[in-house]
Amino acid sequence: MNKILLTGADGFIGSHLAEYLVKSGYKVRAFVMYNSFNSWGWLDRSDVKFNLEVFAGDIRDPYGVRAAVKGCDIVFHLAALIAIPYSYHSPETYIDTNIKGTLNIIQAARDFGVTKLIHTSTSEVYGTAGFVPITEEHPLQAQSPYAASKIGADQLVLSFHRSFDLPAAILRPFNTYGPRQSARAVIPSIIIQLASGASSLKLGNLLPTRDFSYVEDTVRAFEAVLRSPETIGRVINSGSAFEVSIGETVRIIAELMNREVIIDCEPQRLRPEKSEVERLFASNDLLRTLTDWSPTYAGLEGFKRGLGQTINWFSNQENLALYKTDRYNI
Repeated sequence: MNKILLTGADGFIGSHLAEYLVKSGYKVRAFVMYNSFNSWGWLDRSDVKFNLEVFAGDIRDPYGVRAAVKGCDIVFHLAALIAIPYSYHSPETYIDTNIKGTLNIIQAARDFGVTKLIHTSTSEVYGTAGFVPITEEHPLQAQSPYAASKIGADQLVLSFHRSFDLPAAILRPFNTYGPRQSARAVIPSIIIQLASGASSLKLGNLLPTRDFSYVEDTVRAFEAVLRSPETIGRVINSGSAFEVSIGETVRIIAELMNREVIIDCEPQRLRPEKSEVERLFASNDLLRTLTDWSPTYAGLEGFKRGLGQTINWFSNQENLALYKTDRYNI
């Protein structure tokens, strides 16, 4: 099989994708963030870590990126800073990582003749939905520095495809959830607080709606985009095509965990008014048309099934102990 470079392999989605690719028979070079602890992030706890070639580096460093890309035929680019609140605090780091880091990846991919590059976007680039379901033709509207950096990265990838015929595709996942997700995300935040015995939930705005996609569906979407030659040069949504509010998500999780909940709204968890994305609801028609992919965790029942698996993972005391349950994670 061709060798795959997977950036962001130490993160939430990246570690799940690394496991999926290895178990599917692919050769994977896992690009993880260099650190003095020699930590491979979530890969340290993975049953495939000994079947990976691990490369520790920093996508902001063009020299290290070139060393990582060399010898690989395919690149999955997932490495990014993704926390929206932290992008208000330190926006320059998002430019360096998400835009300059992506430039390093695509320049190396072009120079070394990579046969396909799949770049990871985000539904946040759409901003509050102007129409639903959101198709790939929806206007882009950055409502946070994070979203602006991802729009910039997406456009760089498309420019290299148009200018240099780089064989690139862009997968735009809507809100992915599942085991190992950061506590800064709303679903883990709810589950962690309840699993820790909190008597009331500290949350932000309950009114926005989201299209939550279980991580297994997102991972399969990456491979589907890889396998289809028709995805080159395209931006492609990946979502469950099911819309649910944050408030209703709280109710469903509490019901699944057999808990009564009281909600305290914390101002620090609220986005600035004009920065809040009020509605996200995906059209996944293009992905289903170009590939054989379809969500297996679709609709309300699929959402409950994915939440159940996520709750089981976070409720395991060994896993829960990995999180700082008494703090707000930005």
